[in-house]
Amino acid sequence: MGDGRAGGAGAAAGVLVLAGTPIGRPDDASPRLAAELAAADVVAAEDTRRLKRLTTDLGVVVTGQVVSYFEGNEQRRTPGLLEDLLAGKRVLLVTDAGMPSVSDPGYRLVAAAVEADVRVTAVPGPSAVLTALAVSGLPVDRFCFEGFLPRKAGERSRRLSDLAAEQRTLVFFEAPHRTEAALAAMAQAWGDDRPAAVCRELTKTYEEVRRGPLAELVTWAAEGIRGEVTIVVAGAPPAAAIATDADSLRTAVREREDEGMTRKDAILDVARLAGLPKREVYQAVHVS
Repeated sequence: MGDGRAGGAGAAAGVLVLAGTPIGRPDDASPRLAAELAAADVVAAEDTRRLKRLTTDLGVVVTGQVVSYFEGNEQRRTPGLLEDLLAGKRVLLVTDAGMPSVSDPGYRLVAAAVEADVRVTAVPGPSAVLTALAVSGLPVDRFCFEGFLPRKAGERSRRLSDLAAEQRTLVFFEAPHRTEAALAAMAQAWGDDRPAAVCRELTKTYEEVRRGPLAELVTWAAEGIRGEVTIVVAGAPPAAAIATDADSLRTAVREREDEGMTRKDAILDVARLAGLPKREVYQAVHVS
């Protein structure tokens, strides 16, 4: 692929520009974003109405073609945009907020452009992930972004169980009406005392950052939440000295049951302390 510029696509190939847009305040937009909006041959926008509001706020006139590019039409629209790129056009991709392809449309077009040896570049911009990390008060030297959790309770529980041993700080996006359930599932999977922060409406007028143990945040979220939500959770502490062979896991679960824990809670606790997915401890207990 060389240096990432058009090669196999020929000298006439265009360029795909991924543009980060403000996550709240329009004045967070960079001068380069305004220049790219004005210069693009094609602007692919997740929501053309939001694009209109942004360009009005920035005082920018878009002279290129504007097309919608969202989750529902991303697969169908990608081939046409790739044709534009191969024809030498400058295609600018913007989403409602933040960087395209990060829990937003964009990945399919980027992959297609890279496969066709079309140059892909980016206009850096605000990021809800990095902003939430910065204000969370939690360790940020190592982190992982998990996007949105599954909506179904069982799938969500399994995903969180798989992350039980993750020692890096975790970042999630969540819908406001599912935030309480997500926090409760985290508390069940990782313990009530795990430190976390819920960041709501970042950079906007009603920005709020609520910090505390998961159990406390569950109670707070039960009162109702509005706006866009980013959740930051501390990673798992180093695994305690619980051996991970089947006999030791069964013994650890049985000891907790003897102390009054339910088997489910005992398995969760042992999995968390041993740094193992819940299903591995479950299998050790139930498979002879």
